[in-house]
Amino acid sequence: MNVKDIGEFGLIDRLTKFLPIKDENVIVGYGDDCACVKVGNNLLLLTIDIQVENVHFIKEKVDPIDLGWKLSTSNVSDVVACGGKPKWALISLGLPKDTDIDFIEKIYFGIKEAQEYYGFYTIGGNCSSSKEILIDMALIGESDVFISRSGSKQNQYVYLSGPLGCSKAGLELLLMDKVEYEDFEKELIKKHTKPIARVDLVDIIKQSYACIDISDGLSSDLYHVSKQSNVKIVLEKEKLPIDENLKKFCLKYNKNPLDYILTSGEEYQIVLISDKELPLFKIGYTEEGFGLYLDSEPIKERGFNHFK
Repeated sequence: MNVKDIGEFGLIDRLTKFLPIKDENVIVGYGDDCACVKVGNNLLLLTIDIQVENVHFIKEKVDPIDLGWKLSTSNVSDVVACGGKPKWALISLGLPKDTDIDFIEKIYFGIKEAQEYYGFYTIGGNCSSSKEILIDMALIGESDVFISRSGSKQNQYVYLSGPLGCSKAGLELLLMDKVEYEDFEKELIKKHTKPIARVDLVDIIKQSYACIDISDGLSSDLYHVSKQSNVKIVLEKEKLPIDENLKKFCLKYNKNPLDYILTSGEEYQIVLISDKELPLFKIGYTEEGFGLYLDSEPIKERGFNHFK
């Protein structure tokens, strides 16, 4: 059996069994957007994410400033989804020996921009040689409450912080290598290359029972919530917001917007579940049972999965 036979989440499930957690200060370990540790009267949120050349980015097609920003955003979004604010980061670099110094410095300029926007500091790291560029960030956040994926109950509302699908469309446009792009296409590409974590929603997220950021795709990420909360999640098709630029893209290239809304990863919008009326898009509800449904039809878990 190979890694590709079990996929990313199957691998995680197998490996974490080797490392049981026997520490009463660990509030949440594996299986959420962040781990959560109690230190004194404080809750620390810990997450880690990586950008690997030719997996997450193609060097010739990426602005290194955007790469540094995106690495930061993916980590910040995890902390935000758990109800916290980012505080401190550690960075590890793996670099081929012939890497242009200017390229790496621009990555760090992007990280600096993100630090100033999101309000955290990089305080250490590590460096090694490697065959391809990889840059890894571990981020620590703080909160007075931990919002997990597992707290949802039946008869609650499903909320979404913004339209989805633009990142996937932007990536497809980027890979077309067009000489010229229309203005709406440039906007979609920007959604993929420079996404923004929803730090503005921390106080709203704290009013939810369960929350997750859209990093792998709405269907995949909500499947995790359904599994960990043990509820059935029903999305209402007519309530799913559609970005105007995505509409133009799908019309031009004969695509189905729904496919993009359900499967687009690296969006970093927030989907949460609450029994309160919140100023977000109300896109569905929970009920007794299990699984993810679009109206009355079951939705397969579709989204990005490493090794598949």
